Amino acid sequence: MPTEFAYLLEEFAAELLVGKGFSPNTVKAYVSDVSDLQSFMESKNQNEIEDLDLELLRDWLWRVSEKGLTKTTLARKSAAARAFTAWLHKQNKIQSDPGLKLRSPKASRTLPKVVSREAMSGIFDKLEPLATSENPSGIQDLLMVELLYGSGIRVSELVGLNLEDIDYGRKILRVTGKGNKQRMVPYSDPAGEALASWIRVGRTQFENEVSKNALLITSRGKRVGVRQVYALVANLLGETAVGQAGPHALRHSAATHLLDGGADLRAVQELLGHSSLATTQIYTHVSVDRLKQGYLKAHPRA
Repeated sequence: MPTEFAYLLEEFAAELLVGKGFSPNTVKAYVSDVSDLQSFMESKNQNEIEDLDLELLRDWLWRVSEKGLTKTTLARKSAAARAFTAWLHKQNKIQSDPGLKLRSPKASRTLPKVVSREAMSGIFDKLEPLATSENPSGIQDLLMVELLYGSGIRVSELVGLNLEDIDYGRKILRVTGKGNKQRMVPYSDPAGEALASWIRVGRTQFENEVSKNALLITSRGKRVGVRQVYALVANLLGETAVGQAGPHALRHSAATHLLDGGADLRAVQELLGHSSLATTQIYTHVSVDRLKQGYLKAHPRA
């Protein structure tokens, strides 16, 4: 990669992370996409930033589409390219922004996986007997699932929780979501019981000088990572009809079960931390789909 391009990419990444407030994972993906674009430019002997034009961008997207990538991935690559050219134009590195006319394929929206209420009850029936003073990991496992499902928070928000983020009196958590935006979410009575048990009995067995103020910690005292939570949830869901899935399935399930129970759509939007109501509305489709399935099975004239 030419020195100039490498420098620009580094500056672009900093702008996304600090200026735009993008998550580290999103920044990493965008940087990878733009690096791929730069490699494509080199293959065509177009090594100057000024060589970036709409035709080249379209050619690049067409080439990567031939690799069989999903529409979601192609949409992200297109978004990365548009963000990069917009930034270049803002920095006066290019005279016009070719990304303004770049269209990306619409991401196909599939209905999220939802764990049934009965399956969730079975999961808690399995976790609760293991949450004993002799098994602090069991207490923490129960707490993590209670918070993921009971509060609908993201796995990144879960592992980022600190002790001072808990309001025991009002049973509220302060979570930091995408773009470092903070919001307050309630937690359930069962989650409160698991939380009290973890703080009083479990965490004290793991904490050491490296634990600091992290709520969730490993047996070595370090903050719990995303992978550990993924492994736990995938193992639990692997025994349900949903099959192995990540923590987001519990978030999907929380939203769907809330709407099934009559919760207001905007209240669910606030709980999940969605910036757009349209994002939350996908769960109404899940609820309607479940209603149709129940109708077709139960109604004699269906």
